[in-house]
Amino acid sequence: MADPGSAPAETDRAWIAVIRKMDETYAELVTQQVALEQKNAELEEAQTFIAGVMASMTDVLIACDLNGRIEQVNLAAERIFGAGGRSLTERRVEELLAPGTPTSFRDVLSAVERRERITDREFAFRTAEGDLPVSVNGAVRFDSRGRAVGIVLVGRPIGELRQAYSDLAAAHERLKQTQQQLVHSEKMASLGRLVAGVAHELNNPISFVYGNAHTLKRYAGRLTSYLDAVNSGVSGPALAKLQADLRIDATLANIAGTLDGMLEGAERVRDIVADLRRFSSDRRETREALDLAALVRSALDWVAKAQMPGIETRIDMAEGLTATGHSGHIHQVLMNLIQNAVDAMEDRPVRRLEIIGTGAGIGGEAAVLTIRDTGHGIAPDIASRIFDPFFTTKPVGKGTGLGLSISYRIVQEHGGTLEAGNHPDGGAVMTLTLPTAQGG
Repeated sequence: MADPGSAPAETDRAWIAVIRKMDETYAELVTQQVALEQKNAELEEAQTFIAGVMASMTDVLIACDLNGRIEQVNLAAERIFGAGGRSLTERRVEELLAPGTPTSFRDVLSAVERRERITDREFAFRTAEGDLPVSVNGAVRFDSRGRAVGIVLVGRPIGELRQAYSDLAAAHERLKQTQQQLVHSEKMASLGRLVAGVAHELNNPISFVYGNAHTLKRYAGRLTSYLDAVNSGVSGPALAKLQADLRIDATLANIAGTLDGMLEGAERVRDIVADLRRFSSDRRETREALDLAALVRSALDWVAKAQMPGIETRIDMAEGLTATGHSGHIHQVLMNLIQNAVDAMEDRPVRRLEIIGTGAGIGGEAAVLTIRDTGHGIAPDIASRIFDPFFTTKPVGKGTGLGLSISYRIVQEHGGTLEAGNHPDGGAVMTLTLPTAQGG
């Protein structure tokens, strides 16, 4: 016989189970509601962001379906067509195009069907102010299943593009002019160093010729006075006394040496001018065997002598070291390298310039020159940039940043290399490698 109290107990347990299930369902619904609200907030934020992006675009944006029916436009499109977004979405893209448009909407559909990119297509939009040429780019819009459902067109008035291209061309032209001015400045700086060096080099033989010319003028005066006395009939003791007073015997003995000195000075001037003409020539096709020792000494004399009080120099060149190339161009490279070395030691307590020339390779196929200074050396953060055009660490007005760049290009044209590094004991080392006459 069943317990009469068991039925109510079973009923209570059933209700409790139902209530618990309801609580679980409610909690789940609350969780889903929170998640839904969060997703709605994210969706609203995304829509706000997209709307803000579209509103800030200066380019015209038109989104349409594959039949050309406009679905959405941005503010730039509304401004150009003088209509609100709602009125534009009731129209088709063809209605916005002028009769003579270079590209039609059919052309766009054909490109989509052929899976071609829609780039730089010229449209002519019909606006209240007349036909407006626009450069248009486009892309196909897909749905969540990857099916093509529409086209997005983005256009910019060609007038703005032309203005942008014009501004870019003007900026490029200004940059070219600035570069030309800097190259000219570097050429003038090199010319200034060359002139200063040549003037310093010419000063000694010209001074020698000038001094000997004054000596000859005195000798001529003495001889003229003596000959005048002879022609006037002076003789005997009086003529002997005059000969002694005018030091005629010493004058006659010294004339040959004075003339030889003048000739030597004139020949030195002639050689310097010949070197200058040879170094300044621009016959790029002319390649000859170069005496590197002579080029180094000439560059050192022309560039550094006037700037080198207190600078110790050491030149150690292998005997008969030659290279193949254009003497004027290699001379310019050496001048630039020596000038940089002298500049680097301007404020240093120890100033020493070392130039060492050796032969390298099998059979002496390369000539190697190292130019070392005792300056600050090359900082690691600029080591990869020192051969870049217009890069310089010198103060404004002290350098254009083209000397090493030009030198690097010249050496490359000669089939050689130019490398920069630091010496273990301090200072920078420039290593110039050139093909030798034998190896070339």
